[in-house]
Amino acid sequence: MIVLTALGVATMSIGTVFLALAGLGLRRMPDTYTRIQAGTKATTLGTILALVGAALIMPEWTVKLALIALFLMFTNPLSSQVLARAAHRAGVPATRETRTDALAEDKEGLA
Repeated sequence: MIVLTALGVATMSIGTVFLALAGLGLRRMPDTYTRIQAGTKATTLGTILALVGAALIMPEWTVKLALIALFLMFTNPLSSQVLARAAHRAGVPATRETRTDALAEDKEGLA
């Protein structure tokens, strides 16, 4: 039991580091699109690691925490995709470093 608690605390700590890095990425990235990408990937991994750590500490909650993790894995990428498309449709500019615009290329191919 002590080993599971230690593993749970370590896993939750790693998840916390990823969440902190997500916050740093949101602060440092140059445009909306890269901020969405940085925030989505790091928060998904950080939150899932925190949930795994909680499941290791409290095994009786494993099913509920697994359902929360599944919900997060489905909704977080979907919501970031919707945000990025809305930003693109609204004409939010990208920086010079973000040169690839696959959505504009798709629109040109359809026209």
